[in-house]
Amino acid sequence: MQFLINRRGFVFLLSLFSSSFAFAHGYKVGDLNIHHPWTRATPVGAEVAGGYMEITNSGSVDDRLISVEVSGVHMAAVHEMATVDGIMKMRPLPSGLEIKAGETVALKPGSFHVMMMGLSKPLIDGETVSGILHFEKAGSINIEFKIEAMGSEPAGQHNHATVPSN
Repeated sequence: MQFLINRRGFVFLLSLFSSSFAFAHGYKVGDLNIHHPWTRATPVGAEVAGGYMEITNSGSVDDRLISVEVSGVHMAAVHEMATVDGIMKMRPLPSGLEIKAGETVALKPGSFHVMMMGLSKPLIDGETVSGILHFEKAGSINIEFKIEAMGSEPAGQHNHATVPSN
């Protein structure tokens, strides 16, 4: 049996594959897989933004995200949001974020995230912003945060992450 496809069908299939790659991008450093780093677009004059992703440690040794650099940002740090006594509080994690062996940690709105402070310009939907993740054991890796629309949740965002203890 022969499979035939016309030009219109080929373009349609290509668009399906292209759109899935546009939303799902990942990186690997050592035993760590970084899935879909993203941030939200910001309005003119905004000075802060959050960065999000999932990090899976497929190795047998715990690791730690110890620092982050982001282009066009005065300072970036790993933060945690948590509800304490009914009050939502945000705090930096000075010793970084633990990624236990065999587990996935989600940096997502309302939880762990990369806090970007002192934006030099607005983040524009559809563009990217460069960053560098520094891990205690795996080393450093250059990444691109995909900038998504204000108020959006990323395509394919999973909710199966573990919460590391600090």
